[in-house]
Amino acid sequence: MGFQFPLATVLRVRESIEKREERALQKILIEITRVTQMIEALNAMIAGAHIDREDAMRLMIPAGHLHTMQWEMQSAAEKKQTLLQILQTLEQQRGEQMKAYQAAHRDRETLTDMMDRQRGLYDLEQNRAQQKRLDDIVIARHHRS
Repeated sequence: MGFQFPLATVLRVRESIEKREERALQKILIEITRVTQMIEALNAMIAGAHIDREDAMRLMIPAGHLHTMQWEMQSAAEKKQTLLQILQTLEQQRGEQMKAYQAAHRDRETLTDMMDRQRGLYDLEQNRAQQKRLDDIVIARHHRS
């Protein structure tokens, strides 16, 4: 009979929970990356719009065009503010999810350590039993001779 861990079912459930929490954390991290990239793109667009507006003012273009440029910069700034709020919410979610993942990892790790210790004791007992059988065989052969 091979090694059987009595809490194997519980360990599988804990592993499943840990993986689920890790996947949820990964989704949040991917979303944080996506929002951060969008913010960086808006920053670049706003900076470029400022340069374009300065160049346009030197060329004395119609006021309507300048007004459109200003409106586009304001729109980008508003989008950036919205994204910054979303990012802040995502960072809070990341912190909460990190705690949930760490708890799930710790729970699974506890059972894994327990299984490893029991497996070590089982292996030690099996080695002792095997050694005893070998010793008995040697003794039996020695008595026959």
